[in-house]
Amino acid sequence: MEKSMEQTQNTPTLKRSLKLWQVIVLGLGYLTPLTVFDTYGIVTQETGGHVPTAYILALTAMLFTASSYGKMVRVFPVAGSAYSYARQSLNPHIGFLVGWVSLLDYVFLPVINVLLGKIYLSAAFPMIPGWILGLLLAAVTTVVNFRGIQSTANFNTLLVVFQVIVVTIFIGLSISHISTGAGDAAFTVRPFYGEEISLPTLLTGAAILCFSFLGFDAVTTYTEEAVNPMKTIPRGIFLVALIGGVIFITTSYFTQLAFPLVEQFQNPESPSPEMSMILGQDLFYAIFVAGSITAALASGIASHTSASRLLYAMGRENVLPKRLFGHLHPTRGIPARNVFFVGVVSLAALFLDLETALAFINFGALTAFTAVNASVIAHYYIRGNRRSLTDTFHYLISPLLGTSFVVFLWYNLDAHALTLGLIWTFVGIGYLLFSTKFFTKKPPLIEFEEAI
Repeated sequence: MEKSMEQTQNTPTLKRSLKLWQVIVLGLGYLTPLTVFDTYGIVTQETGGHVPTAYILALTAMLFTASSYGKMVRVFPVAGSAYSYARQSLNPHIGFLVGWVSLLDYVFLPVINVLLGKIYLSAAFPMIPGWILGLLLAAVTTVVNFRGIQSTANFNTLLVVFQVIVVTIFIGLSISHISTGAGDAAFTVRPFYGEEISLPTLLTGAAILCFSFLGFDAVTTYTEEAVNPMKTIPRGIFLVALIGGVIFITTSYFTQLAFPLVEQFQNPESPSPEMSMILGQDLFYAIFVAGSITAALASGIASHTSASRLLYAMGRENVLPKRLFGHLHPTRGIPARNVFFVGVVSLAALFLDLETALAFINFGALTAFTAVNASVIAHYYIRGNRRSLTDTFHYLISPLLGTSFVVFLWYNLDAHALTLGLIWTFVGIGYLLFSTKFFTKKPPLIEFEEAI
């Protein structure tokens, strides 16, 4: 007992040094401001040229949900995010399924980054076949992870600043482009509203744009390092979503004015490299493409690391087969088999299109958002009996509004993503029934902390 207490006292702890602005910068590093260009072509085609309005709808849903994240982190300041909240507020079995579905985010994020990197590399090196570039990116992220080289958070601030500079230059060049008579040749509200605007297509676009906001909830992982975390983290979550949304809306507005149609481009799905060439010729084109490739590669390495560690944590706890996923390299001390497994999965980027891949990611995200809003109602309003007029708005109406927006996004999610997501969910239900002997035992514990 005395030895245990001594070990606890000697165990190093994280330093509470992060201030609010630092948390915001780190959160924006997860969002990556340049991601606004990743989906611009797809959503322009989907919404008929009303990307900013689709972003407003997505941001509205995100802000209500961000508020729910902030409420939950006050009572459960632990890693695991939506999984942890649902597990402790709703039900351990429901929490397990939320965590299970969240695996889609972890496993498909490396796919997304390889796919985006391939798109930008193809723009820079059109003479090289796309499948070779995708294979190269998957190999690089795999090798870097196998060598144990970790992507550090110390460069997040520089990365965010660089991206904001690129976005700012892009907006400035777009304004100059419009002033010369190109694009819409006028600063109008047409990107926000027009006679041809359609709510169903806007909601479909907003469902795709959920991808842009993935990561604002990652701010919860800094709870143990933030100064006054019960105030700093909730504010940080909300402000990261809000600031990110303002960046996305502003950028897409001026881009929409400068380039109202994307069918004119060689790659309408991802026209931003061609746009940068038109706006700033070779110099800005090189800066833009280099920034996009660097962001995709850095994000790819980090997401590859997270996915392999999460699979290891699940293998170690026998949630997944331990012999395959719970194995560590004898000398490197890394889950080498998982690193190669994620590398193989990321090769799906050679066969998937961007819209389908994004939809797979969004299934996991929307599951998490729904679970967090439900957790607020269950923890505060039902169990906590917080039912005064003010509390009713905060702990019932607000999460219900967040849920209602998310339901609209669910309804407009890609059919292929729904099919895959539901299949994966039913596999999780089957595994849950087996592992708990039809709910007579507690469900396996997924250690999301290990992934983080």
